[in-house]
Amino acid sequence: MNLHRMLLERKAAGKPITIGIIGAGKFGTMFLSQARQTDGMHIVAVADLNPARARSQLKLACWPEEQYAATSLDDALQHRSTLITENGDSLVNHPGIEVIIEATGDPGAGIRFALKAIENGKHIVMVNVEADAVAGPLLARKAKQAGVVYSLAWGDQPALIADHVDWARASGFKVVCAGKGTRYHPTYHQSTPATVWDILDRYMHIKDRNSINPKMFNSFVDGTKSGIEMTAVCNATGLVPQSEGLSFPPATRFEHAEICKPRADGGILEFKGTTEVTSSLYRDESDVPHALLMGTYVVFETDSAYSEECFREYSMLADKSGKYACLYRPIHMIGLELGISVASAALRKEPTGAPICFNADVVATAKRDLKAGEMLDGEGGFCVWGKQTPAKASLEQGYLPLGLAHKVKLKRDIKLGERLKWSDVDYDPNDQAVKVRREMEQTFSA
Repeated sequence: MNLHRMLLERKAAGKPITIGIIGAGKFGTMFLSQARQTDGMHIVAVADLNPARARSQLKLACWPEEQYAATSLDDALQHRSTLITENGDSLVNHPGIEVIIEATGDPGAGIRFALKAIENGKHIVMVNVEADAVAGPLLARKAKQAGVVYSLAWGDQPALIADHVDWARASGFKVVCAGKGTRYHPTYHQSTPATVWDILDRYMHIKDRNSINPKMFNSFVDGTKSGIEMTAVCNATGLVPQSEGLSFPPATRFEHAEICKPRADGGILEFKGTTEVTSSLYRDESDVPHALLMGTYVVFETDSAYSEECFREYSMLADKSGKYACLYRPIHMIGLELGISVASAALRKEPTGAPICFNADVVATAKRDLKAGEMLDGEGGFCVWGKQTPAKASLEQGYLPLGLAHKVKLKRDIKLGERLKWSDVDYDPNDQAVKVRREMEQTFSA
């Protein structure tokens, strides 16, 4: 409750938190829009492979041009300005930067920059949840051993959900289910960058199609992003995926305690202590009223009859039995809220959610019949989508992580809906991301 006061103390001492951002996409730009106005923070540098785009994004985020005219990192630190560079390594190597925000969205890049940040004694805020899903538990362990913070990104749904879970447990409740809302229909698993417009045009009405990346947007539509995010939630909270992952039941925001409870009590869950994502579409593709489309939630219970009575008295969103109740947040503000993670890491030395175990994985799953010799194109592409899977099953079956199903060639035919295995693809065992992932598998399987 005192982050702002602590930021003001750093400002008064002339020692604002020094921050380097790698990746000037939507998430990073949203943070930049607010960071410019946040006391006690100094954006030292923004690294992007396309510096011209980074400058355009800063302009879009209402930054005066003179504010990002630094000629070097030292110049930026000395004059409290910002450097635009294409060299992300220079940020993680410079001793003057305290916190690295990794926002590239590329699993391999995220793992590489996280390892370098940890090696150089910097806190890392992992916006790149794709990298976290591949190797987050190992990265968080390495960060802790090095005495730095590895944190999920506040404003993104996994960190907010992890906070809901922490709130419930710290209040003495038992967590039954936690998750978020999305727009989902079973046919969306076959969506591709070429067909995604057929879905987006029904509800987004995007005038300038060149303004978005259809492959990236498709990962939200085809179920992959939900699988990635709920994998991050499980690994940050100790919740366990259901055996077949997410089922995306339709639900209004007021029905979560009724629906996201065990089947034995009339709900849809296989067991308590899991994750689920609810849909804003019924299976006939009609809209669910008052859906939790951009929100997050936790369903919890108590073994106290008195507390159950309090659920009723204080207008909690309980199920019909009164045994289960729900707390929800209707929205998430993505990068606009990211300063909470930065401040928490630098000032409290605490993450806003971080992996504590390897309970969940997200596995490459065929969108269609695939042929031997095809080259996989990863998240949001034409070949595979990401299915949340218990880590134990993933390790036992040798399933291929979705984040590593990019630019690898198939060695055999794969049927629609089949989860791919490491043995199905011709991967490079010397690739850094592959090596880190394999190290994590060995570490946590032991």
